[in-house]
Amino acid sequence: MQTRSPQVERLGPVIAAARSRVLLRPFVPGAPERIKRVLKRVTALPPAEAGRMLNDVLAQFRGRHRDLEERFHRRFLEIRKFTSPRSQFTTEMQLLIGAYFCNEYAPEAAALFNPSIVPDVSQEGVRPGAMRFVLSLRATGEGHISSIEFLTGIIDKDGTVSLDERSPFVQTAQVVPDALYETEEFSAKMKDEGHQSRTAKRLIDTLAPSFQRSALLSKIARARMKKGLTKSVMADLNYLTDLAELNYTLRFPKSVPVSERVIFPVSSFESNGIEDARFVRLVGQDGRARYYATYTAYNGQQIMPLLLETDDFAEFRVRSLSGAASRNKGMALFPRMIQGHYMMIARSDGENLFCVSSRNLYSWQKPANLLRPQSPWEFIQIGNCGSPIETAGGWLLLTHGVGPVRRYCIGAILLDLDDPSKVIGRLTDPLIAPDESERDGYVPNVVYTCGAIVHNGNLVIPYAASDQTCRFARVGLKDLLAAMK
Repeated sequence: MQTRSPQVERLGPVIAAARSRVLLRPFVPGAPERIKRVLKRVTALPPAEAGRMLNDVLAQFRGRHRDLEERFHRRFLEIRKFTSPRSQFTTEMQLLIGAYFCNEYAPEAAALFNPSIVPDVSQEGVRPGAMRFVLSLRATGEGHISSIEFLTGIIDKDGTVSLDERSPFVQTAQVVPDALYETEEFSAKMKDEGHQSRTAKRLIDTLAPSFQRSALLSKIARARMKKGLTKSVMADLNYLTDLAELNYTLRFPKSVPVSERVIFPVSSFESNGIEDARFVRLVGQDGRARYYATYTAYNGQQIMPLLLETDDFAEFRVRSLSGAASRNKGMALFPRMIQGHYMMIARSDGENLFCVSSRNLYSWQKPANLLRPQSPWEFIQIGNCGSPIETAGGWLLLTHGVGPVRRYCIGAILLDLDDPSKVIGRLTDPLIAPDESERDGYVPNVVYTCGAIVHNGNLVIPYAASDQTCRFARVGLKDLLAAMK
């Protein structure tokens, strides 16, 4: 049955981009020969002039970054390989060299949008009836490169939302240099993608059940040295190399505030951004809860869905996905297993919604059509707006629909609790459509969310308005379910 939407109340606060929050990123002015020329000019400065230059840089930029001298020193250590091994540098010169090979990047200078919300890891100290949450956002800066940022806040028992103060600083995580991988996981991905040459199988079989990245790359390098390798074998070795790059681990110091943490693209597959993370708190068969987020990696030509895993929002594992159902944008995990299977909502063809089940989190096959565009406001395409939410009446799934003049609206459907491939309710009209105050921005006429949350009988929806600001809306869960049933 299809019915009209219930009344939605728009709430504060409004989240706007803070262009003064800047990352300190490595700067490479050109090829190695140019780097050496720059180094020659810098190191030729008289000590007094180099000292004045460093003091001036520190005075200008110290208030914009934590631990500025340490960051400059780390950058110097990365550049050190372009100097003579016999060269000796004073501490001041090391810091100045590091400064010349850094630049600032404003991750949200262009847009801040597409939020997702989950309960925080700890609810300690929260007043009765309230909930602390973590909000993820897609931030876009120069070159339309997207990253993931975070905010924290409180939902009171009446559904009122307040945000914690944002740190004026931002910083990226350290990439764990030689992270562990699981042989079983890599073997399954090779099979899913048809990379099953005898050489590749033998290589995988020689790995320990858990192995380090360096061990895999060493074996790949030795395999490449053999003569007479076929195109099929080379393709398999290339795919294994890609897996080593795609799967990595990030770590923030736990002392760094959550709102200061930025997940910035690391692999070449993400070089043009990591987009639209849909976070969910997922409880596994062992009863342990972890946080997962599906997001889209983009390199300027191709998209690739990836999976982010964390227990504490300080350490994150990035994992590639494989299988026929992992080919498009908009994947979102269910918050628990159903009849022994993980479940995922996907948009495998870029137009319709699909439901997929799997025995593990990384391999997704045989997407089954769940929903097609039906109402005029969604004729162009439909997709999910975050992970399904379990309610007494069924799985509540927020959707997005694209209509005339590429206007994006948020809708809702209801899925059967025991068999989520069955749609048991659907709104005819949008739940949220862009109003006059929300139509103008980086991408006009768009409202969009990557995940909502239920608290004390209210569905609280963080959403982006025209990729310019993020806002909150509230609707009574009972009214919404009644409207769909």
